Amino acid sequence: MEGKAHWENVYATKQPNEVSWTQDIPQTSLDFIHSFGVDRNARIIDIGGGDSRLVDFLLAEGYQNITVLDISANAIERAKERLGAVAEKVNWIVSDITEFEPTETYDVWHDRATFHFLTTPEQITRYLATARNAVKGYVTIGTFSENGPKKCSGLDIKQYTETKLATELANGFQKIRCIEEDHITPFNTVQNFLFCSFKRELKTAA
Repeated sequence: MEGKAHWENVYATKQPNEVSWTQDIPQTSLDFIHSFGVDRNARIIDIGGGDSRLVDFLLAEGYQNITVLDISANAIERAKERLGAVAEKVNWIVSDITEFEPTETYDVWHDRATFHFLTTPEQITRYLATARNAVKGYVTIGTFSENGPKKCSGLDIKQYTETKLATELANGFQKIRCIEEDHITPFNTVQNFLFCSFKRELKTAA
């Protein structure tokens, strides 16, 4: 519960302009999702979506089947309040991703800034096992690169290179492409992110 308590406190006490991950327009995430060429009925899940505005843009573009998962109920409530009546079109899930048990499959699994908070082999193994079970299409993950921060929100994180991230997902996912991006925080500091996209790869018996 320590992790959940931390994030509940963050979203209860800080506004979007007081946390480093806030983006007015999540353009890189949108670009990766668009690159997959899925239709507007595709099932999309935003892992650790918090009160990110990605869901706002996806709804505005006409996507019909959006799920937002976050460990913090406060974050989810804040997103619902911002969206108003439109929030009813979204499937909201309050869960630690390492304890999440999906009841459906997804065409797109999006994660910006959740995966790098998983710092133990056990957490990473559980996350990837869930993704392999739940994803039938594509994954995009944004993490801190080796040129990025070593901590975020007072917590240790795990930095990644393109090779390290691709290696973690090698069992079940084929890398499509990776880019690095400087994120400018609301307080004008720079965080270097690595974004990679992957296609679910089902191995067939020889």
